[in-house]
Amino acid sequence: MSIYPQIRSFGDTGFSVEFGDGIDRGVNAMVMALHAALGDVKPAGLVETIPSFRALLVQYDPLVTARADLEAQVRGLLDGLKPQQRAGRLWRLPVCYAAEFAPDLGEVAERCKLTPDQVVGIHTSGRFFVYMLGFMPGLAYMGGLDAALHLPRRSSPRTKVPQGSVAIAESMTTIYPWESPGGWHLLGRTPLRLFDAARTEPILLAAGDEVTYFAISTDDYAAMLRQVEQGHFDYAVLKVTP
Repeated sequence: MSIYPQIRSFGDTGFSVEFGDGIDRGVNAMVMALHAALGDVKPAGLVETIPSFRALLVQYDPLVTARADLEAQVRGLLDGLKPQQRAGRLWRLPVCYAAEFAPDLGEVAERCKLTPDQVVGIHTSGRFFVYMLGFMPGLAYMGGLDAALHLPRRSSPRTKVPQGSVAIAESMTTIYPWESPGGWHLLGRTPLRLFDAARTEPILLAAGDEVTYFAISTDDYAAMLRQVEQGHFDYAVLKVTP
């Protein structure tokens, strides 16, 4: 019999509802189901719920509700809770895999016993599921990377990874929305902004979305980047489904 779900304390104004111990679409579907259910019910004192791969963080205002009262409501929702696959959007995102943007492409190819073109082909043929956002605003953890490209994180993380870098590690792929430290393998770069405070919706991707990549040339990259920087790029053209 499963030991899940479990409820664990998380600081003095929150608790975590755990549905499993790994990265799994079924487990994540339960996380999203509770996330949606609490959004519908809106219990008194609930501040926010934050979904992750396998758990939902529930934060509350202790001046409005007691932990025991809110937890009792959560347990009531757990009875009969059904998995929910969020009806997310499908995006086609451009990536330039040119050498100047792909410092790890050659090493990844060598370690995976592939050619660089084969690595790019596998990466662009994948369809990736956004499990969660974290680490920094706009950074999406996307699962579904082909097993042929599975590698552990770099043994020596970089102190600076350029904004827009497209990377892989283990079974995941991601795009760095900001220049930041990072230990994933860099395969290319997108001219897009995954976070832009000037947009109506600043964060491009959301949990439950799916992503595919398509390769672009350095000239296409430069042209798109100019449009993005000038605020003229139409992100809607990359959205396959509403």
